[in-house]
Amino acid sequence: MISGGLQAIRGADTLFPLLYGLMIGCLIAAYTLLDKAAVGFALMPPLLLNYGTIVGQVLMLTPKALRNVDQVKSDWKEHRKEAIGIGILNPLAYILVLTAMTFTQVSHVAPVRELSILIGTVMGAKMLSEGLGYRRIVAAATMVLGIIVITLS
Repeated sequence: MISGGLQAIRGADTLFPLLYGLMIGCLIAAYTLLDKAAVGFALMPPLLLNYGTIVGQVLMLTPKALRNVDQVKSDWKEHRKEAIGIGILNPLAYILVLTAMTFTQVSHVAPVRELSILIGTVMGAKMLSEGLGYRRIVAAATMVLGIIVITLS
């Protein structure tokens, strides 16, 4: 709605994407609150919580990787550097967020965490030549303003 105006939500085919977006927002809020409860109230160390997350990912993804071992080998051969970078930086970012949640309010950490959406938009505009049209600038400014308002409130 921010980037497409009211006309964007009036179409007959917009209900499912809107519900999908709302569902994703609710899931993000739920796991963020769960993360805060784990590190803030249950006093679980961020490294231990991250370790548990990685173990869960391995258990869930291994069967699919084994069924597609040729594709995994091909992807590893072609994108090894990227995979290693993501394998290091993604958990590190998660650990930093969890560490921040141990000593500050979740209402300060969660909005800043979602800045990755804004960064992805800028990267898409620059790296994929999608352009930064008026709507995207307004949407990005709205996101940043929302983060500032939440943080200051």
